[in-house]
Amino acid sequence: METPSPWADLPSPLDLAEAVNNVSAQSQALLQKFFDGHSPQELGEVDPLGLLPAFAAFTDALARDPAKLWEAQFNAWNTYLQIWQSTAQRMLGVEAEPVVATPKDDRRFKSEDWEKNPFFDYIKQTYLATAGLMQNMVAGAEGMDEKTAKKLEFYMRQYIDAVAPTNFALTNPQVLHATVESGGRNLVEGLKNFLADIDPKDGKLKTRMVDSSAFELGRNVAISPGKVVYQNALMQLIQYAPSTEQVHERPLLIIPPWINKYYILDLQPKNSFIKWAVDHGLTVFVISWVNPDESLAEMDFDDYVRLGPMAALDAVEQATGERSVNVIGYCLGGTLLGALLALMQARGDTRINAATFFTAMLDFSEPGDLGVFIDEGQLKGIEKTMQERGYLDGAEMATTFNMLRANDLIWSFVVNNYLLGKQPMAFDLLYWNSDSTRMPAKMHSTYLRKMYLENQFCKPKGMTVDGTPVDLREIRIPTCFVSAVEDHIAPWKSTYAGARLFQGPVKFILGKAGHVAGIINPPGPRNYGYFTGPEPRDMGADEWLKKATAHDTSWWTEWTDWVTAQSGPKVAARVPGEGGLPALEDAPGSYVARRITQG
Repeated sequence: METPSPWADLPSPLDLAEAVNNVSAQSQALLQKFFDGHSPQELGEVDPLGLLPAFAAFTDALARDPAKLWEAQFNAWNTYLQIWQSTAQRMLGVEAEPVVATPKDDRRFKSEDWEKNPFFDYIKQTYLATAGLMQNMVAGAEGMDEKTAKKLEFYMRQYIDAVAPTNFALTNPQVLHATVESGGRNLVEGLKNFLADIDPKDGKLKTRMVDSSAFELGRNVAISPGKVVYQNALMQLIQYAPSTEQVHERPLLIIPPWINKYYILDLQPKNSFIKWAVDHGLTVFVISWVNPDESLAEMDFDDYVRLGPMAALDAVEQATGERSVNVIGYCLGGTLLGALLALMQARGDTRINAATFFTAMLDFSEPGDLGVFIDEGQLKGIEKTMQERGYLDGAEMATTFNMLRANDLIWSFVVNNYLLGKQPMAFDLLYWNSDSTRMPAKMHSTYLRKMYLENQFCKPKGMTVDGTPVDLREIRIPTCFVSAVEDHIAPWKSTYAGARLFQGPVKFILGKAGHVAGIINPPGPRNYGYFTGPEPRDMGADEWLKKATAHDTSWWTEWTDWVTAQSGPKVAARVPGEGGLPALEDAPGSYVARRITQG
């Protein structure tokens, strides 16, 4: 008896193409009717992310090339058949190679059941095959503008991550084992965790990432001894106690991002960058930004320059008697540092001797996945919300950042807390990550528009700071850029583009981790290594990486050699509060303790 072909019941390509055309035409008509029946304001309320127009463009692209859809579906069908045949072989005890390999960096499928159990292996491979099909369809759609295509790719990835079999109790072997072993206690505890995470004020689910009760500022995070020696409406300035008898003459000022708390640089002794700098003979000052409320709604970017690093420079000189200072800017603090340097260059102010930029963007032409959230429609929605409150809630920004790494920062906690019924772990980095800060309405609007949307900052005199047109290309002091190859917030090629703007000598260091781990990377057995190469001015990012030298140790030692060479001779150690400024309170100070969310 002849075995029937597995393709016998498949529709013909012509029939499928006709069906696709019909679906696309009807979808377009329905979407157009929806758009015609709603004003732009109404559409902004029901679709604040602007996904409806993006989806309409996608369906239109599919309609123009139904043969491509047929080919994708045919290939998917063929892959599913191969997966089923492979699974059937394994069920009969025959070894079979996986049809779809699990990516090495995908930690969702680390349980051995995903490999050894044919049933779960089948579920996993089918999911990965479907995910690949959906991503390829979006990536291959033609006729869409780049912004729309990136938005579709990003939100398709969010959908794919959300429907992963690991996120559901009946298709996650780890959860099934826990359910059997505990008699279902894990699901009961998970429900308790779920209900506890619902905010009684607004009914929103706020999944806890960390056991906040395990940490206390000044006790086991933000631990370096020091004093607050200056403060104004926007910041406190902390001077750290020396740990050496002598220090370098030139002080070091650190400008952290205003979007996070400064103590990412001072978690615990083993991973405190501030402690490292102090132990290597530097007099360290750090800005601790206030957690603003509606009373600071009118504070603008200019105010952050003037009342932040500019005021800090004056205070450092008062405290130490030294006019010349080295400065670090981290993330948004680096953007602020760039504005400060350009402003000082325009005004002939030479107080900053050398500058370091940690994962900082100055050229926003390639903002990475964050660009998905920045367009005119979405900005108007953000600005409307900020005008009502006077600020952007830090929890909303944290959600945005978490979406950039949804599997690690969203779904892993859903599985841990609600399906496995476990309590969040005590982890200093996650405690800091949950300690959100607000952003003043006017300043945040200026930042998003001038930097991300219009990319005016990197253009010659494209932006005015404190009434002065500034040009980053006029900066001539020595600079060092430290970026991270896996950075999802400040992509390293974008930070590299900013490093090429300056006229002075530029050292570029590329760490082998992400936005946070690439910086909080102390020497030791678990450091990630880094790359160094020629000055970036004369070549593009890809060429620089080809010529770069890989190092297996932490970049902290490389940077320390660079900065101490810029820091002058040794002088007697300076004690906070005993110089030109009295101590106001102990570090970490009161501004950093203003916590608006619980982890």
